[in-house]
Amino acid sequence: MNRLPPEQRFQIVQFYFENNGSVRNFHKRILFSDAAHFWLNGYVNKQNCRVWSDVNPQVYVETPLHPEKLTGWCALWAGGIIDPYFFKNDEGHNELWFQQDGATCHTARATIDLLKDTFGDRLISRFGPVNWPPRSCDLTPLDYFLWGYVKSLVYADKPQTPDHLEDNIRRVIADIRPQMLEKVIENWTSRLDYIRASRGSHMPEIIFKM
Repeated sequence: MNRLPPEQRFQIVQFYFENNGSVRNFHKRILFSDAAHFWLNGYVNKQNCRVWSDVNPQVYVETPLHPEKLTGWCALWAGGIIDPYFFKNDEGHNELWFQQDGATCHTARATIDLLKDTFGDRLISRFGPVNWPPRSCDLTPLDYFLWGYVKSLVYADKPQTPDHLEDNIRRVIADIRPQMLEKVIENWTSRLDYIRASRGSHMPEIIFKM
């Protein structure tokens, strides 16, 4: 991962603290979203499982030629997880902010227009009213918590079909309790404290290629 200028990351931290003073529990009103691939054979996509090191870690990942996979999308906030939506080969949410990363498929004009129509100024995204800094997996709860947690459990019974894998993903996510999500979101605010103090630096867990 290439290092991002800290100013861009610091902007999202400033945005949070500016709103946190005027909106009670502002951090609990942000809807974080992301997508991840789940290969039937358990292959881990490096996009969602990164190896950080100052030197070449000499890690080799075998990639099957034609693997069956599911792509699951989730949104997470302090009050729960929106059930995963799978891409295959409401009331009480009108105060939520919607966050997404800057992947090209997320930021097409039609997509951004739809999100603006739905969330108005409460959109945190590239090309949105509030910009989300790129290369900030340490700030996205789905990256630093959800996907790793789910993948650590869904292959326990060695699913043999996409439907079986999908059922496992749905079950694991459904079993995540609000108490755990509260801790995940509280951890997010601790991360913002660190980034504010370090003027935009990444969390210590992130190691960049030199």
